[in-house]
Amino acid sequence: MRTGGELFVDCLIENGVDFFTCVPGESFLPVLDALYDATRGEGGVRLITTRHEAAAANMVEAAGKLTGRPSVCLVTRGPGATHASIAVHTAFQDGTPMILAVGQIARDMKGRQAFQEVDYGALLGSQAKLVVEITDVDRIPEIVAHAVDVATAGRPGPVVLALPEDMLFEQSEARPVRSPARFGHTASPADVAHIAEVIAAAERPLLLVGGPKWSGEAGERVRAFAERNDVPVAAAFRYQDAIDNRSESYVGYLGLSCSPELRARAQEADLIVALGCRLDDPTTDGFALTPVGRTDHRIVVVTEDALEVTAALIPDEAVLCTSESLAEGLAGVELAPSASRSEWLGRLRGIQERFVVPPPVEGPIDLGRVVGMLRERVGDDAILTNGAGNYTIWLQRFFQFRSWGTQLAPHNGAMGYGFPAALAAAALRPDSPVIAFAGDGCFLMAGSELATAVKERLNVVILVLNNGVLGTIRMHQENHYPGRQVATDLLDPDFVRYAEAFGALGLRVTTTDEFPAALDAALAYDGPALVELRTDPFQLTPDRRITGVGDAKETPR
Repeated sequence: MRTGGELFVDCLIENGVDFFTCVPGESFLPVLDALYDATRGEGGVRLITTRHEAAAANMVEAAGKLTGRPSVCLVTRGPGATHASIAVHTAFQDGTPMILAVGQIARDMKGRQAFQEVDYGALLGSQAKLVVEITDVDRIPEIVAHAVDVATAGRPGPVVLALPEDMLFEQSEARPVRSPARFGHTASPADVAHIAEVIAAAERPLLLVGGPKWSGEAGERVRAFAERNDVPVAAAFRYQDAIDNRSESYVGYLGLSCSPELRARAQEADLIVALGCRLDDPTTDGFALTPVGRTDHRIVVVTEDALEVTAALIPDEAVLCTSESLAEGLAGVELAPSASRSEWLGRLRGIQERFVVPPPVEGPIDLGRVVGMLRERVGDDAILTNGAGNYTIWLQRFFQFRSWGTQLAPHNGAMGYGFPAALAAAALRPDSPVIAFAGDGCFLMAGSELATAVKERLNVVILVLNNGVLGTIRMHQENHYPGRQVATDLLDPDFVRYAEAFGALGLRVTTTDEFPAALDAALAYDGPALVELRTDPFQLTPDRRITGVGDAKETPR
């Protein structure tokens, strides 16, 4: 006999869950008690308590990106769940497997506006693949196995499980059940031959790669195929780590703040093969990857999830198979040489090579050069994380991602994501350098998690780019209401003293030349280290600077 709380934890462990985060609550005390034993056994699971539910949930979302399987965030009912809901939205838009387990009111109180009562189906139903309230203790094994399966099947995503408090105290003889082993649709020889044929027939093909079920092996096989056959490869938004950026076939990424020249040339492609990635809003520039009415282009989507085929843009064709199996098939394909394809690749690669050269900027800190210094000082396995804001443009544009699983960033533009994501990466990959790239506004949405980083002895470097403004909104204000900024100025703490108050290392950089020594010290430190960079609030993007009141102009390239 086990309590519902014990059975719930045992079922998760049976299904491979070994990483938990939480902000503890009285609504799921039997689950916490079961974790007391689970975290102390041989090869026990890891449980990290954060200072805010949003951070706990963001950590689990990032863990799903890194591992490809769901981890579990435990939060209490009502406010706990609403705090965590941001990460559910991130996981849904990003295609990340995760499980949010929420304490719930007792079953006999439902519908009476009990303390912290929430209908989680109504609250999170549009953001999750599945929301289930477990009302029968004996059905915990079945529902947990179903939850893990749903979270990872097809396009992955979040699952929410509500746990009524009284159910968790009940006893059950039920035993854990494993979710079924799933095998994706393997590309057939005909599938591989067809994709090779349409690429060979195109004069201006473009392979668009990435996706939640991508792998390092897929990236290497696509790179080999593309380099051998002069096929340009672009990364979908925030999947820049899908292929080694050093490849001569890599032509950049499509997404927010990508190269305007690459975006324009992509409209000229006569074939786009989306291999594993969703043709989402940022990647397609508002679902406008190709002009409406064009008849001289072809879009082919490769996905294992039939429901994904027409979820965004309507393609001309779809091939249902895993991206990894198709990449494996293409790895050995040799196309007939094509002068037009070779010339097309040269044009796109030239755009990328020009785009990654930092333009000249005013001020004591040149963030383009800073990112270049960062790139030179970390290995191929370094994990870079960020949240949302204009500061991310410098990282996306000037960092050279070289291996899969090294970019953790929210497709849905959620601020406060980068630092918790870095904590998850540091916990799961302690041998890899982990660097959180964070604006001052973005960082302070999760700044209290410095306490978590110090308590858990997580080796993470936080680069806080402090310009004292919410730069993205300031940029939009300059676009639409020049000279009338409001609500975007920030009052920040002394970040060095802030870090030190938690017991972390705090460093400050005021010029570009000071950065290498500060970074080296932070990387060598045993524990969390914060490096504040005092950046220019007038430099909105690498190419755009406010030169006077209401006057934002492009800087010369």
